[in-house]
Amino acid sequence: MENQSANVVLATQTAFDQATALAVTYGFSILGAIVLLVGGWILSGVISRSAFRVISRIHGIDETLARFFQNLFHYGLLSLVFVTVLGQFGVQTASIIAALGAAGLALGLALQGTLQNIAAGIMLLVLRPFRVGEYIETANVKGFIREIGLFATEMKTTDGLYLMAPNSTLWNTPIVNHSREANRRQELSIAIGNEADLGAAKQAVLGIVSSDERVRAEPAPRAFADDLTADQTVLKVEYWVKTREWTETRHDVIDRLKSGLVADGIAIK
Repeated sequence: MENQSANVVLATQTAFDQATALAVTYGFSILGAIVLLVGGWILSGVISRSAFRVISRIHGIDETLARFFQNLFHYGLLSLVFVTVLGQFGVQTASIIAALGAAGLALGLALQGTLQNIAAGIMLLVLRPFRVGEYIETANVKGFIREIGLFATEMKTTDGLYLMAPNSTLWNTPIVNHSREANRRQELSIAIGNEADLGAAKQAVLGIVSSDERVRAEPAPRAFADDLTADQTVLKVEYWVKTREWTETRHDVIDRLKSGLVADGIAIK
């Protein structure tokens, strides 16, 4: 009995010593892992916020793009911290990195279309072929820009409809920006009878167009014969206005040309 009691005491003492050794060994590892996690989280937050402030000051960089890079720095640094913490416990991080790389490749192939939209969104935000509030036209879509995101661009059509276009469809096609330039040329065609005096018709057209205060004096409006048939001559008039007044000016000038030419006795075909 005494031997059995001694064996039990010895076994208990041995187990306690081993548990104490394990606790000391892994306790420092756990403590170090906690310090690394907390420190890495704080450091990644500081670095990502600093990166956001620096990138935001770059001319032409949209806030959406700056936020994207901020999150990229933040989670990239956290990934490094996590791999370092695993190394504290003797885990072979090389195999983990290889597995993450393979998973990332598979995910990239699965989300190929989505990644194309992200890449296109970054290019659109950097190069800025259009901005919020501008009116654009492509082979597939046209409308006013409401928001430029990393995946898609939100637009509003002229008849008030909501339109969302994937960024890849905008990046891979020519874009006509109707709002970017301050001034825009307008062209109107007027068919008059061949019996009318061409010179007088030109002067009347130029007088009507120039009387609109929105029409720019430089470049000066000009009128010229653009086509000729057996019974009519087609006059073309060109003038420049501010882009934001282009549509309203066109409507008003057409009304004035109609009434003004009729009042001058010039027949419009």
